[in-house]
Amino acid sequence: MKIRWVISIVSIALCTPAFAETGRATLKGAAEGSPIAGTATFTDSPDGLKVSMHVAHASPGTHGLHIHEFGLCDDLGKAAGGHFNPDHVKHGFLPHDGFAAAHAGDFGNIEVAPDGSGTVELTLPGLTVTGGHYSVSGRAVVLHEHADDFGQPTGNAGGRIGCGSILVTKD
Repeated sequence: MKIRWVISIVSIALCTPAFAETGRATLKGAAEGSPIAGTATFTDSPDGLKVSMHVAHASPGTHGLHIHEFGLCDDLGKAAGGHFNPDHVKHGFLPHDGFAAAHAGDFGNIEVAPDGSGTVELTLPGLTVTGGHYSVSGRAVVLHEHADDFGQPTGNAGGRIGCGSILVTKD
């Protein structure tokens, strides 16, 4: 009886990671002097990648929100490259259209209130913090000046007004 109990505890210990990886991005205004700020957290879960993002000091309204292919925010956010699109598919809304009909970085929009703040929470099956074809590690989260209307090829969301590199930490 005691031997089974000890084996069970050892099995649980060996199968449970000693740490969890979390992706974090600190959003800053893309233009010099911009007051835009924010944070984004990316956490793996059994249901997919959990994304929690908060922005502050942005203009009120609807703004496109995407993951871009490179974790660089220089040159007004242009150094982040295009939308993260490892499967070379058309633009869409990943939570609705899936990987077959949307870029892996097509997160849709965030609503910014009159006080300049906005929050979005998403769970995206198939994306991961690290490892695999759909990892967000080392990429950038980008806030756009207009709403993403899901038009082709990139949603007509306009310029990049906020950007943050996604860095991995071990919790």
